[in-house]
Amino acid sequence: MNLYPILKTIHILSSTLLFGTGLGTAFHMYATHLRGDVKAIASTARNVVLADWLFTSTSGVVQPVTGIAMVIMAGYSPWSSWLVMTYVLYVVAGICWLPVVFLQMRVAKTTAACAAEMVPLPASYHRDMRLWFWLGWPAFIGLVGVFYLMTAKPTLW
Repeated sequence: MNLYPILKTIHILSSTLLFGTGLGTAFHMYATHLRGDVKAIASTARNVVLADWLFTSTSGVVQPVTGIAMVIMAGYSPWSSWLVMTYVLYVVAGICWLPVVFLQMRVAKTTAACAAEMVPLPASYHRDMRLWFWLGWPAFIGLVGVFYLMTAKPTLW
């Protein structure tokens, strides 16, 4: 049995989940934030945190496992320039994503408390959302770069 097509299918599906969940939850979180409804933000933040733990984190682990297995099976040098750049971009995306998850958890806790007490959102919430927004961009751009490198496999140096 040829395991490569199975690994490739899992790899593609998990990359779709990783990117799609990230983009979808980011849009939903930001759109809800802009509307300013504290109860809606609390509910959205809670669901975004859940989606990140269920889909993004599991896909984030599956990606390198299946990717490394396919590199070995296909006979690529793990030190090919396009693969090295992929590793760098993936790590950058991960370094940006990890604090985003903790920011989302803090936002969920803050907004739930504000909704329960019927008080306005504090300055710390707005700081967290600004940082969340700006950390999302390098993660997004990094993953777009990874998609390009995976499909084009260019020689970079």
